[in-house]
Amino acid sequence: MSIFSQLLPAHTRLLLPQYFHVSSAATPTPPTRPCHQIQEQRPSLLWSGSSVLLFTVRCPEHDPAVMAGTLPQHGSPKSGYSANNAAAVPAITQTDSRDKWSKKMDFLLSVIGFAVDLGNVWRFPYICYQNGGGAFLIPYILMAVFGGVPLFYMELALGQFHRTGAISIWKHICPIFKGIGYAICVIALYVSFYYNTIIAWALFYFYSSFSSILPWTNCDNVWNTPDCTNYFGVDNVTWTNSSRSPAEEFYTRNVLELHKASGLRDVGGVRWQLMLCLFLIFTIVYFSLWKGVRTSGKVVWVTATLPYIVLFILLIRGATLPGAWRGVVFYLKPQWDKLLETSVWVDAAAQIFFSLGPGFGVLLALSSYNPFTNNCYRDAIVTSLVNCLTSFVSGFVIFTVLGYMAEMRKVEVEDVAKDKGPSLLFITYPEAIANMMGSTFFAIIFFVMMITLGLDSTFGGLEAIITAVLDEYPDYFSHRRELFVLCLVVICFLGSLSTLTNGGAYVVKLLEEFGVGCSIIAVGFLEAIAVSWFYGIKRFSNDVQAMLGQAPGLFWRVCWVAISPAFLAYIIVSSLLKAPPLTLFDYKYPDWSITVGYIIGFSSFMWIPIYMVYKLVWTPGSLKQRLAVCLRPERTIPDIHADTLNMATVSQKDMNTSVCL
Repeated sequence: MSIFSQLLPAHTRLLLPQYFHVSSAATPTPPTRPCHQIQEQRPSLLWSGSSVLLFTVRCPEHDPAVMAGTLPQHGSPKSGYSANNAAAVPAITQTDSRDKWSKKMDFLLSVIGFAVDLGNVWRFPYICYQNGGGAFLIPYILMAVFGGVPLFYMELALGQFHRTGAISIWKHICPIFKGIGYAICVIALYVSFYYNTIIAWALFYFYSSFSSILPWTNCDNVWNTPDCTNYFGVDNVTWTNSSRSPAEEFYTRNVLELHKASGLRDVGGVRWQLMLCLFLIFTIVYFSLWKGVRTSGKVVWVTATLPYIVLFILLIRGATLPGAWRGVVFYLKPQWDKLLETSVWVDAAAQIFFSLGPGFGVLLALSSYNPFTNNCYRDAIVTSLVNCLTSFVSGFVIFTVLGYMAEMRKVEVEDVAKDKGPSLLFITYPEAIANMMGSTFFAIIFFVMMITLGLDSTFGGLEAIITAVLDEYPDYFSHRRELFVLCLVVICFLGSLSTLTNGGAYVVKLLEEFGVGCSIIAVGFLEAIAVSWFYGIKRFSNDVQAMLGQAPGLFWRVCWVAISPAFLAYIIVSSLLKAPPLTLFDYKYPDWSITVGYIIGFSSFMWIPIYMVYKLVWTPGSLKQRLAVCLRPERTIPDIHADTLNMATVSQKDMNTSVCL
C-alpha cells in the first residue's frame, strides 16, 4: 500500500496550487489564504524540482506557533519535530530519491540528440526530392504543426508531470493501457538490434578512413569485380546499368560481404570485424548510461553538438564544389502537382513522426528527470524547430555533393540520387568525399558525425527501457542500475548478432520495416487516445497548468483530442493499404520473410490487448465495475516508496492542519 494512502484521505486528488505560488527560491511560499478557508479544502500538492515538500499550516486559534513556511533540509537534525513531544505520527517532509539533470542544457541536448539522428541525414533529403522538392515543405510543415509537435509536447508534459517511465505511468493515466509501456520496451529492443549495427558500419568506415588513399577510391582492391567502374579522373568512361562504383563494391563486398550470402535463408557467418566494432559501440553506450542521466547528460555535450560542427564544415565544402548548384535546384525545385498525390502527405506525416520520435517512450523517460516547474512547452517548440531545421540543412549538405557527382559523371542528378537509406551515407557520399581535396579529413569527420548521431539516439532508446523497468520494479532494480544496464546491453548485443552476418543487411532492412513501422505508429495512436479521451483533456490541461502556471490554449487541446489521433490513424491506414514490395539492392524479399516481418511487428503490439485482458480478468467485481476500475487512474500522485522518504514525526496536535504536498 502506498504511504500516501495512510496519510491522506481516499478522495485526495491533485488540485491546482490555489493557495500558494512557486517562487524561484529553493523554498516555496507557504499558503497565504485565511486558515479557516484552507481547512475547508482538500489537500493540495506542491512539487518543487525532484523534491516532495509538505507544509503543515497551523491556525492561530489552534496553535500560536504558526509555521513560517520553511522546511528543514533533507537529513537535518530534529527535522519535522514540534516543540512539544506529544503523540507523534509520521509525515513526509522531503524526498529527493529520483535522479535529475545536472543542468537544463543536459536535458535539451539529450532530447535534440535523440530526435536528430541518422534519419535526418538520409531520409528527409530523399523523401523531399522524391515528393516534389520545395513543394514537399508545405505538407511537411502542416504535418509538423498539427501532428508531430503536439504529440511531442504531450509526451514531454506527461513525463515531467508524472515523473515516471513508460510502463508505470499508465497507473496514473488509464491502467488498462499499461500494455503500451511493455510494447514500447519491446520495440526499443528491436531498434537496438539493428540501429547499433548501422553505427558499427560507420565505425568500420571511420577506421578505414585513416589512409592517405581511401580504400573505396579505386578498383584495384581484392574485393573488386570486373564491373567496378572508376569515372573520377578518367576520360571516356561509359557508365552502364551493370557498372558498380568503387564505393558501392567497398560497401557491399568488403564491409557487408553480401556476395557470401544468398539471402535470408542463408545469411552466412558472423563478420568478426563488425562484431568488434559493435562491441566497442556498446561499451561506449554502457559507460554513458550506467550511472543515469548525470553521466549521459555530460556525454551528449559532445555527441549532440559535434554533428552540427561537422554539418557546417561539410555544407561550406559542398557549396564550393563544381555542379553543387545543380543538386540544390533538384532538391528544392517545386513540383506543385505532387501535392495532389496522397502518398506525398503520407510520407510527410511519417517523416515528421519518426523524426521527432513521440511514442518511443524516450521523451517520457528524459522529461521525467526534469524539475516539476520546468517549461516543457518552450522545450517542445525549441527542440522541434532544431530538429526540422537540421533535416532541411542536411538536404543541402547531401545534394550539393550529389550535384557535384552528377557533374563528374556527366549525368542528371536524378540518376545519381537513386540511392536511399543507408546506401546514401555509405556509398554515394563517401564516393564523393573520396574525390575531394583533403578526402581523408572529410571522410574522418563525416563518419565521426554519423557515429555521434547514432549514439545519441541509442542513448535515448535504451534509457526509455531502463527508466520504464526501474520505475515499474524499483524493489528489484532501483539499487542495481549498473547491473541491469549491463544485462540490457548484453541482450542487445546478442540480439544484434544476426545483423553482423554476411547477409546482415537483409536482417537490418527487415527489422527496420517491420520491427518499428506500423507498430510504433499504432502505439502512438493509442497513447494519444488514452490521454485525450480516457484520462481526459481537461485533467491533462490542469496538469500542464500546475506545472507551467497557465493551461494549454485551444489549439493544443483540439490537436490532442482530434487532429493528432487522426494524423496517426491516417498514416496507419495508408501504410496498410499500400505496402510497397520490400527490396534491397537486387534482392527481392520472399513472401515468407514478409510473413515473418508481420509476426515481428505483432510480437510487440500484442502486449497491449494481452494486458487489457489480464487486467479485466484479475480485477474483482462485475464487468461494469471492472471497466470502471481499469479506466480510472489507480494513483493520483506518482509512486514514492517508503524506503526513499525522509520520515519525520509531528505531534498529534498537528493533525488539525491542512497538508500541502
